[in-house]
Amino acid sequence: MRKCVSHTLRSDNLSATIKADGAELRSLRSAQGLELLWQAGPAWPRHAPILFPIVGRLKNDELRHRGKIYPMTQHGFARDREFEWSERGSRSCTLVLTDDAATRSKFPFAFRLAVTYAVEEAHLDVSFEITNTGEEALPVSIGAHPAFNWPLLPGLAKDAYKVHFSSEERESVRRLKDGLLREAPEPTPIRGKILALSEQLFEDDAVILDRPASTAVHYVAESGPSIEVSWQGFRELGLWSKPGGASFLCIEPWHGFASPSNFDGEFVDKPGLMQIAPAATRILKYRIRVGSGGG
Repeated sequence: MRKCVSHTLRSDNLSATIKADGAELRSLRSAQGLELLWQAGPAWPRHAPILFPIVGRLKNDELRHRGKIYPMTQHGFARDREFEWSERGSRSCTLVLTDDAATRSKFPFAFRLAVTYAVEEAHLDVSFEITNTGEEALPVSIGAHPAFNWPLLPGLAKDAYKVHFSSEERESVRRLKDGLLREAPEPTPIRGKILALSEQLFEDDAVILDRPASTAVHYVAESGPSIEVSWQGFRELGLWSKPGGASFLCIEPWHGFASPSNFDGEFVDKPGLMQIAPAATRILKYRIRVGSGGG
C-alpha cells in the first residue's frame, strides 16, 4: 500500500494540508484559495514545525540526566520525525509519535505524542496530547511554530500589519542571545494591546512573552485577510521572523522556553518544563481563525 505522505482537510471556508513528516501543517488556504502559510522558502525551510520535547535551545545543545549527557538540538526532534497516521477524515486527522531507540538516544524518557488537526467553518483547531508511558515523571516542553505570510495579502506593506492582544500586556519581555534566554528582562515593545510590526522588531531575534496576560492575538491590517491565534494550556508566547526581512511572521504558543544563559543543571530542573506523572496526559490546544481585515 502506498504510504500517505500528506492529507488535506476541508471546510466550506478553509483547507489545511498536513504532512506525516513532523506532523506539520504545510498549507492553509482561505475559501478564495489564498495561501496564508509560509511555503518554506529559502529564508526558512519550514512551515509550522512542532517543538518537542524542548522549546528553544539547551546550553551547548546538551541534555543532562543522571550523570549522562544526551545530544539535543534546538526545538527537539519531533519536527524531523515521521509520525504515524492514527486517523484521517475529511475534516480531522490525528498523527502519533512514540519513543523508540532513536528518541531515547537523545531524550531518555518514554512518551506518546498525539497531534490532532480539525477544520470547521473558518478555523483550524490543533491539539497536542502528551502521555507519559514510562515509570518516572516526564519532564517536557511543547510549542507551536506556525509561520504566516507577511504580508498576508500580496502587495500590502509589511508595516501595515499589527498584532492585537486580547489583554493589555504591561510586563517586560525576554530576548535571546545565541539561542539562550538572556538573564535580564527587557522593556516591552507592546503598547497597551497593540504591537506594531516592523522588520526592525526582529533584528534581535524573537520577542518572548514569558507571562502573557492574553490568551489570543489577532494579526491584522486594515484590508485583506486576518489571522487570530488563541490557545489553551500554553504559558508563553513567542513572536518571530527571521532577521533580514523574511516574508513571514511566526505566532508561537509555548509551554517552555530556551534555557536561561546561566542555567547548566540537570534537565529535570530546567525552568519552564511540564512534569507529567506516569500514566498521566496533558492536552494543550490552539486555534487559527481566518477573518477579514480589521475584524
